[in-house]
Amino acid sequence: MTAAISTTGRRFSPENVRLAKVMAQELGIPYIARNRESIEELREQHGCSLILVAKRGLLVLDTPDGELFFHPNMAHLRLKNLRLGEGDHMVTAMDLRAGMSVLDCTMGLGADAIVASYAVGSGGKVTALEIHPFVAAVIGYGLGHSLGDNYDMHEAMRRIRVLSADYLDFLCSQPDRSFDVVYFDPMFRHPLMESANLNPLRGIADHRPVSPEAIAEARRVARHRVVLKENSRSMEFERLGFTEMVGGKYSRIRYGVIKV
Repeated sequence: MTAAISTTGRRFSPENVRLAKVMAQELGIPYIARNRESIEELREQHGCSLILVAKRGLLVLDTPDGELFFHPNMAHLRLKNLRLGEGDHMVTAMDLRAGMSVLDCTMGLGADAIVASYAVGSGGKVTALEIHPFVAAVIGYGLGHSLGDNYDMHEAMRRIRVLSADYLDFLCSQPDRSFDVVYFDPMFRHPLMESANLNPLRGIADHRPVSPEAIAEARRVARHRVVLKENSRSMEFERLGFTEMVGGKYSRIRYGVIKV
């Protein structure tokens, strides 16, 4: 057994137990009744490297590198900037407008999907893919049940459709021109290590570089743009055929753009 789900060691609320049992069935992993053991004790007793925990009505993934959880504050400042008319480099790179559709191929912690959902509004749609089923469960459940900082964020979160899928497989299954924008934010070849909130994700994330095949499929599926987020010094843009860049002058992040 490499993964299981349980509840917190204290305050065994019936709601958390129900959530844990439902997710155990959905994910095909065992439910372990928690008897005040520590997470490390559960790992040792049951041979689990990853433990999902139903906690305060949400899900937390406990990994050897720390806890991975959803929090809407990740997107709070960016949405505030958009409301104030100050813009967002990702939104600019995607050239998002109300009613557009976005395929986020690498959801991660969900901040980019929230910002994209806000930018396309209630008439648009955002589909977010995450290859790791436990990450998809934690972030997807958080998007659907966590309370946003305000009504706009709350509504943007609820509109996101989350799927656990390999993005290349998903792209290959889609009709031509089925999304306005296809977006990639892979784990950087040279990560910015001070992004401490990503540490629990690094050990379980998909570290494969984006392939030329995936970009070719993205160009087929996109009606408007294909966008890649990467370290500003990355050679991935050149390797994958991105020649137009968007980003702040002094930012260490760039968005490569292919117009289709």
